[in-house]
Amino acid sequence: MILKKKPKIVAGLDVGANSIKLLKMEEKGGSYTLSALGVKEVSIDTMVEEEIKDRDALIFHIQSLVDQVDPKIKDVAISIAGHGVITDRITMDKKTGIEAEQAILFEAEQRSPFDVEDVTLDYHIIKIDEEANKMDVLLVAARNEYLKTYLDLINECGLNPVVVDTDAFAIFNAYGLNYQPDPSKIITLLNIGFDTTNMIFIKDGIYHSTRDVSSGGRAIFEAIMKEFRLNQELALKVIKGEMQSSIDQDMLKATVIGASDELISGIEIGFSYFKSSAKVEDIDYLVMSGGGALIPYLSEFVQSKLNIPVELANPLRNIDYDPEIFKEVQPEKIAPLLVVAVGLASRKVV
Repeated sequence: MILKKKPKIVAGLDVGANSIKLLKMEEKGGSYTLSALGVKEVSIDTMVEEEIKDRDALIFHIQSLVDQVDPKIKDVAISIAGHGVITDRITMDKKTGIEAEQAILFEAEQRSPFDVEDVTLDYHIIKIDEEANKMDVLLVAARNEYLKTYLDLINECGLNPVVVDTDAFAIFNAYGLNYQPDPSKIITLLNIGFDTTNMIFIKDGIYHSTRDVSSGGRAIFEAIMKEFRLNQELALKVIKGEMQSSIDQDMLKATVIGASDELISGIEIGFSYFKSSAKVEDIDYLVMSGGGALIPYLSEFVQSKLNIPVELANPLRNIDYDPEIFKEVQPEKIAPLLVVAVGLASRKVV
């Protein structure tokens, strides 16, 4: 008799520049239930542009969050993004087995801007065209030094990083878990973080490509601090929509719009790149997530500026949970913030 190994349950650990999210789900019969969740804010100087500035503080915050959420958590899935990660999509002759792997890795070596000995490479076959005898392959390259920094950090927290994903794939996985993409629509998943914005493009109902923009909510946060003369704590409350009665809303709206120029420009460049490579004219709608989705007036401005319908992501749409158990966190109010963590927690490890 052959006994099948039960997939290991991992917790999704999303370490951001503004907050750390830890989330765990249980799966039964293809359905998911939220079993643990916590969010911890960190100083905006702890991480800047994916670079760890205060390692000790970050370790302390991660350990504190684990103790708060579930001290038994050891196995985690983490993700990386930004300048240390590069993705590329290639079309090549269809191959199978070891021949396919050798051909794909050869292509990766030709395309990576880094020395192949300095990176960790992985790939995923997205689509196979039997008629044309071609296959579309997604390549991922992560700089070893960049990757090691994160793995060492997680290990020092007493955790076991069993999965290393990219933010983009985690976002895509969370979307697939909760939505059914319309194959006739061109969709962009727009995850606005504090320093980096991830753009994931979906065409024909499947993943097409991704692009990271080196801009996010930090510029808006700093503009609010300056305009209203607030400290970090109060400015964070403002960008989470928690001080509506204390702040002039017209001035806040003007501040958010005025500080979003770089972000909008980066998104527009990403759109141009995608439209050219995918040979499409329009994007049908955006699904917005990340901390940026919670910033007052930002989603409305993105929609009006880009002239594309925007909806806020709900990564808990198909996930059961008892609101009473998580009433301190209030998942329904911060759902867009949890997209990466949900995508990571849905990963199975045998």
